[in-house]
Amino acid sequence: MATRLTRRTSPEALGLSADDLRSMYRTMVTARLVDEAAFRLNRQGKAPFVVPVSGHEGCQVGTAWALERGRDVWVPYYRDVGVVLVAGMTPYDIFLGLFAKADDPSSGGRQMPNHWGSRRLGIISHSSPIASQLPHAVGIAYAIRYRGEDAVVGSWFGEGATSEGIWHEALNFAGIHRLPVVFVCENNRYAISVAQNKQMAIEDVADRAAAYGFPGVVVDGNDVLACYAAMKEAVARARAGEGPTLIEAKTYRYFPHTSDDDDRTYRSREEVEEARRRDPIRRFERVLLDLGVLTASDPEQIAAEIKEDVERRIDEAWAAPDPDPATLYRHVFAEPVDP
Repeated sequence: MATRLTRRTSPEALGLSADDLRSMYRTMVTARLVDEAAFRLNRQGKAPFVVPVSGHEGCQVGTAWALERGRDVWVPYYRDVGVVLVAGMTPYDIFLGLFAKADDPSSGGRQMPNHWGSRRLGIISHSSPIASQLPHAVGIAYAIRYRGEDAVVGSWFGEGATSEGIWHEALNFAGIHRLPVVFVCENNRYAISVAQNKQMAIEDVADRAAAYGFPGVVVDGNDVLACYAAMKEAVARARAGEGPTLIEAKTYRYFPHTSDDDDRTYRSREEVEEARRRDPIRRFERVLLDLGVLTASDPEQIAAEIKEDVERRIDEAWAAPDPDPATLYRHVFAEPVDP
């Protein structure tokens, strides 16, 4: 059975300073405001497709915070706005991708939005088929082990991905070779419109880790500090050569699966409103107020500052150059190479 992490460790015991806590909070608020702006742009006809993050900020920022920029490798999935912000992407980078601009760091405007990628930041792009990034993560972890490098791979996915055969193949390989990889399942209870109890006969995805010979941990995905604690321990295990960990963060998405989804067909408004009462941002905010890290006026001021910056980055990204039509076939067909 998976381990349940039910008690939050103090920030001091986790090695988190007041600056760390404020930065984590700002990143979570940034992810939320980027998300809300993206949906607004979609309704305005400026963004053809949006994948929301709202509700997932705690598990994304908490787990991603335990990795190190410039050292570790990030293999996210399409909902991971919070993860890529921690990895070093900016709201401007995200909006360049949303508008398919030439300077989009993920693909130069060639991929659908949220197919993250950055060689500079160590973010590995994924494909639309669910769970297809997991073998990539495991292959990279194998290469790290083979080369004797000191790095850990983090890979994120939804619980729907765990119903794919390729997911099981990846975890099996990682367990056999005790690879330096951490698997993070953001369990929001719905694989698009399919509820968890209609796709698996178990309550905890993390129980599946035992079949592959490594630990599974269940954590409250709305508690950013608990998510950080679970990931910090898993990353330490991976660095020490002790192999993978499967972390299941129980969370919820407040918006539809994508801008093309109508979630009213499979869940009630009452259920969504009940989930919003456990908002990870508001929950972390209360913790920081109790600790004296934030003052009573800080949340409103921080949100206003970030919103102003997000709106500025939207305008800059919208005005950025579109891809040159002459490059349409680049990376599609073979091109002549100068001798």
